[in-house]
Amino acid sequence: MAGNSEIIAILASGTGYSRWLRPYWIGGIIMATILWFANQYVVPKANVLRGNFEAKYIDANSSYNALLGQSNHIYLRIDSFTYAGIHYYDTLVKRGGPVFLYTVKGNEVVENLRAESIIWDTASRKWKMDVVFDRKLQPMQEQVVQEATRLMNFNFKPSDLTRDKYTKDKLTTPELSRFIALEELRGSEGLNSLKVERYRRDATCVTVILLTLIGAIVAGRKVRGGSGVHLAVGFVTAALFIVTDRFSTIFSTKGDLHPLLAAWIPNMIFLLVVAYLYRKAPK
Repeated sequence: MAGNSEIIAILASGTGYSRWLRPYWIGGIIMATILWFANQYVVPKANVLRGNFEAKYIDANSSYNALLGQSNHIYLRIDSFTYAGIHYYDTLVKRGGPVFLYTVKGNEVVENLRAESIIWDTASRKWKMDVVFDRKLQPMQEQVVQEATRLMNFNFKPSDLTRDKYTKDKLTTPELSRFIALEELRGSEGLNSLKVERYRRDATCVTVILLTLIGAIVAGRKVRGGSGVHLAVGFVTAALFIVTDRFSTIFSTKGDLHPLLAAWIPNMIFLLVVAYLYRKAPK
């Protein structure tokens, strides 16, 4: 249209520039809505297949991962006062042991619970502990209870104990939000990568609208040299966006940049680009 001077004719007929951009607004919003729904629920389900394939056939044969090694000891914070540790936990059979739980109030341990093993009971959907020794400590005495088995209703499930680098990609947004809240309760480190992923699922939808407008404004201007200039500007714009996005992510995961800000910085920058191009566009 720009090459055939059709856009010039549209604007010369009295049609406002904003009116000309309206179809691109509508198309961008429709695509952004589809992408938002896919990011929240569809793509994570597909990433389960991809993550399992890469973990089985790619990472399993990686000499780098073999050199690092993987520990199957798990330490976590169950609630505000209770800390637990599970040794030799097997994610396949959902069993581990021995296990310990410390309940702390102030600077004192008030309960010390130990068990030989812990396993997920699928019937009751609770954790089953075997050979349990429960010591409740008081200032002048202690109470010791020994049980063969005990069912415990902890606030974590076997899926929460699974650790791989694809976890954030496999979880739907509600599951990811719940996982982040649980990891914050445990006091886990390195949560910024999870939070950036959570916020980016919303931010990329706005990115679609911004890049659609940039494409329409740039392509709607007739220039010498044909569409080659438009394609070059498009490639440069996409490359700059990717670089900006990668830099903000690294500053968040490896530094102190807030995850929400890291996810939205590229959109903030390119919002200014859209405003500049809109002002400079011939109307």
